[in-house]
Amino acid sequence: MTSGNTHRPCTRRAFLAATATSASVLVATDLFGEPIDTATKPSPSLEKLGAVAMAEAKKQGASYADIRIGRFRNQFSGYRLSPQRGSNITDEVPFVTDQNSFGFGVRVIVNGQWGFAASPLVTAEEIARITREAVTVAKANVALQATPVRMAPTKTYVDRWTSPFEKDPFSVSMDEKLELIHGAAVTIKKDPKVFSAFGALGFQSEDKYFASLEGSSIQQYVVRVYPILNAVAVDFRNGISRTRNYTVEPQTAGWEAIAKANLGENAPRIRAEVLEHLAAPPVAPGKRDLVLLPSHLWLTIHESIGHSTELDRALGYEANYAGTSFLTPEKMGNFVVGSELMNVFGDRTNDRGLATIKYDDDGVLTTKFPIIEKGVFKHYQTIRDQAHFIGENESRGCCYADSWSSVPFQRMPNVWLAPGLSTVTPEDLIAAVDDGILIEGDGSFSIDQQRYNFQFGGDAFWEIKGGKKRGMISRVAYQARTPDFWHACDGIAGSSYWQQFGAPNDGKGEPAQSNAVSHGCSPSRFRQINVLLTD
Repeated sequence: MTSGNTHRPCTRRAFLAATATSASVLVATDLFGEPIDTATKPSPSLEKLGAVAMAEAKKQGASYADIRIGRFRNQFSGYRLSPQRGSNITDEVPFVTDQNSFGFGVRVIVNGQWGFAASPLVTAEEIARITREAVTVAKANVALQATPVRMAPTKTYVDRWTSPFEKDPFSVSMDEKLELIHGAAVTIKKDPKVFSAFGALGFQSEDKYFASLEGSSIQQYVVRVYPILNAVAVDFRNGISRTRNYTVEPQTAGWEAIAKANLGENAPRIRAEVLEHLAAPPVAPGKRDLVLLPSHLWLTIHESIGHSTELDRALGYEANYAGTSFLTPEKMGNFVVGSELMNVFGDRTNDRGLATIKYDDDGVLTTKFPIIEKGVFKHYQTIRDQAHFIGENESRGCCYADSWSSVPFQRMPNVWLAPGLSTVTPEDLIAAVDDGILIEGDGSFSIDQQRYNFQFGGDAFWEIKGGKKRGMISRVAYQARTPDFWHACDGIAGSSYWQQFGAPNDGKGEPAQSNAVSHGCSPSRFRQINVLLTD
């Protein structure tokens, strides 16, 4: 935002771009309707456009085809408070970004090979043209691919689904959003040792329509929210800085999740804890027991288990960008990843999960499925054209594309660790630790290309001595190999303490795509993990 009156001449190019964008938004609204629409079947206008693609694909000889018409929106707003250089005056800088994208993509299989093409111009004529272009691409791919595509069967669905929410966050005024974040950031910044305060509200929405040559016609709307509060404290005399975050569960929900997060009420605690972190003594490195809270453990689950059980990664298809996996196909069904307490599920159906949706981008009804049972690796995440590689006859519903212009491929579902016995509390886990560390929140991390050797930091650390939580310590990271770490798990709290955290922007693929994914767990205990003193 700027003050004053700044005038810039409107060029013809800028005028046409603005006009095209406005027209596109109007077309998208007409096609998809409003989020509050309670219809149970897809929009007839969307179905009519989908039928154009299917008719043209069939005419061109495609054995399979689908179309995805999509409207995507990402809004991010907030405040950063930090001092002017060389001054005690605090700059309060608001920011707002609001991005919209609308278009369609068509996939076809011709002569056993994929073809794909996309366009931002959503008209019947353009859909027919792009479908022909996708067929041309598929025919060109025949010369490059020796093995024909095999699609696992799926049922046909005609449905409309909306993720549950009480209030659409995009209907809330930007003034109200900025006022909420500004108040929390000002509270954090009140102490002079707090160098900067940052707060933001993130919202994502996806309107999607899917139609296939197999007869499916599916319309879905999902909305996600993710609030952030961050504080940085600095000791200039000793050259030390420390951070503290208010870690809020990002989730598939509406504005009501922001109200429940109580950002303003938690701001004083974050200010006090960042100052405690600044003064905290460094950790003594060595073998220590760890009690990891869900706000921290989600990332370790994501990196060591979520990514290692992606089938395309295990087969080497992701090697050039983000590595392979130590969980190679011959280990499925027999390799012991961790202790018998370890039960991990892939799940695109769980309440409020960031990857939760009713149907994936292959038109497959999503499910919950076991990945690890009593420590044993059981199943990969799969999509329709992968299942036969491991002798399975159906997809696990893990197909996703982050845009209408992106090619759908295998993406991580919500991956979560089952809770322990209902009688186990976090206090029970701590009480059985003589010398250990309690870790909350995520921090820096590194993991090798096979998801085998890793190192994780965190956001806040407390020493455990004699079964009691003591004062905060600093400069903590831990190091392990994936199977060793999960074998060391000897305690998991009950379902009352289960929470899910995650990331709205997990990256994968070339060209890179981003998806949202949650990982739930209860506080968990790990014995004798190698703790490092970081710099």
